Amino acid sequence: MAKATFAAGCFWGVEDAFRQVEGVTSVISGYTGGTTKNPTYKDVCGGRTGHAEAVQVEFDPARVSYLELLAVFWKSHDPTTMNRQGPDVGSQYRSAIFFHDPQQESAARASKDVLIKEGVFKKPIVTEITPASEFYRAEEYHQQYFEKQGIKSCHIQ
Repeated sequence: MAKATFAAGCFWGVEDAFRQVEGVTSVISGYTGGTTKNPTYKDVCGGRTGHAEAVQVEFDPARVSYLELLAVFWKSHDPTTMNRQGPDVGSQYRSAIFFHDPQQESAARASKDVLIKEGVFKKPIVTEITPASEFYRAEEYHQQYFEKQGIKSCHIQ
C-alpha cells in the first residue's frame, strides 16, 4: 500500500471523491501542513495552526496509480482560488498536494504543468506542492461524514 495526501477545501467532499476510486483502500479526513501538534477542528478553523483540512489516501498502486489520484484531486475542487473553496474561506481550505516521496513530487509538478500548458483553468493555479508532514486524524464525526449524514454534498446545489 502507498499513501497520498491532498487538501482541496472542506475534507468531507474530498474524502468522498477519493472513496469512490477503485484501488483506494482507505481515506482519512484530518489536518496537515501546519505547526500545531494534535490540532482540533476548532483550532484549525481558528486559522492560526497553519494546518489545512486534508485527506490521507491509502491506495494499492497495482490497482490505481498516483497519476489517477492526481486527476481526482484536480477535478474535485477549484485549484485557482487562494485559501477558498466555495463558501469556505481561510487558509485551512487551501489547495495543496503533500508529497511523500520524490516520485510523487515529480508527478504532482508535472500534472500541474500539463494543466497550465493546456489552459485547463482560466485563472492561475495556486495549488501548493509541498513535502508531507505530520498528519492528524480529524475527530470521528468528520470521518465518512456524507454517509453518516445521508447527504451527497455539503454545498448548496
